[in-house]
Amino acid sequence: MNQDDKQNDDWLKDDSEVAALTMRQPLIPMEGQDAVVFPPTYPIDQNKAGYNIDRFDDGSSVCQIDSVGSQANRMEPIFKRKKYKHLVPQVRIMAGERAIHLLDAGHRAADAIVRFSTLGPQLHEAFQAYRDEGSAQQLAKIAPTSIVFGSWDSRATQVKLPRIVRAVIRAYNVKELTRSAQYSTIAGEILADGEAQAVSPGGKETKESQLGLAHVPAVKTHGGVQLQGAKSEIRREAILNLAALRALAGSSVEETLRIRRYVLGLALVSFTAPMESNLREGCELVPDPEDSAAWTLVRHDGTRTDLSITHEEALSYADAAAKAFDVTAEHTGTFDSDLANKVLRMSEEDRKRLLRQGAVTKEAIEQLGNKRAKGKGTAKEKK
Repeated sequence: MNQDDKQNDDWLKDDSEVAALTMRQPLIPMEGQDAVVFPPTYPIDQNKAGYNIDRFDDGSSVCQIDSVGSQANRMEPIFKRKKYKHLVPQVRIMAGERAIHLLDAGHRAADAIVRFSTLGPQLHEAFQAYRDEGSAQQLAKIAPTSIVFGSWDSRATQVKLPRIVRAVIRAYNVKELTRSAQYSTIAGEILADGEAQAVSPGGKETKESQLGLAHVPAVKTHGGVQLQGAKSEIRREAILNLAALRALAGSSVEETLRIRRYVLGLALVSFTAPMESNLREGCELVPDPEDSAAWTLVRHDGTRTDLSITHEEALSYADAAAKAFDVTAEHTGTFDSDLANKVLRMSEEDRKRLLRQGAVTKEAIEQLGNKRAKGKGTAKEKK
């Protein structure tokens, strides 16, 4: 690293006065400011889905457009792209003919696809080193984005890494719309000689409707939301938590600095990268060209300073940090379905004991079985 690449080292010192970097980015629908957008739906009860909208006594409302978890799942995969893939190890788990990239795993390094693979012991050891020694080096060497975007090894070591980069998209002050539609079946009309069965809205599903051979109306279902009033907007809010980043350590002062620089580089790249605009069908958002994003450096005493970081500057910093950290290009493992099935057949008590005692391997299962058998034998001898 040259001197220019070390300009952010003050953020990485244990006694740094800087708490976080934040960003607020106004967004608009691709179709225009007053267009209808479709938030994600969540199950309200067994027969109904709806939007996550909080409404208040003063008439204002807040609608979740894209959750923290969803934003992380959109940001993390950029490190599979050609422009960024050299910054992180490319870890793949082979499951038969299928290759699962670690960046696509729902729980990242703590995902079952990893736990029941040949890479499982290595990741377990990395989590264990973080828990017992406070060292993030092993995890950063194989799964650094599990540090950047957070992970929780809830089924084994109990290690919980907070998100260093967090983002969410909300719409403020919206009105909710409904829509209706009609599915019509030509095949059903032919089979029924022109009079296909029609299923009433909310009516019991029939074999004809299951096969697409009945007319099915959808009446007054969720139809998106629209901004209303002068104070309404769609906004993406993001934070780069430097306090959480400074909790990372290695086995020496020099190693600690290399880890923090490396993770900061990845965080800055993901933090400044252009946002994924296609969130879902009917919800395509772009930055508002008339209201640019506001970047801020926030100190522990609450004071704020305007900040300017370009994506190319972040990428340059990350390149230098990754080279200094000596990133391994690839790791490949194999998913062991037989191992997973062996664990599934165990009792709940034995499964918990297995997961907590160490890496999940066939040898560990055998040892646990031997201990169980020995314990039973000792109990019989005492009788």
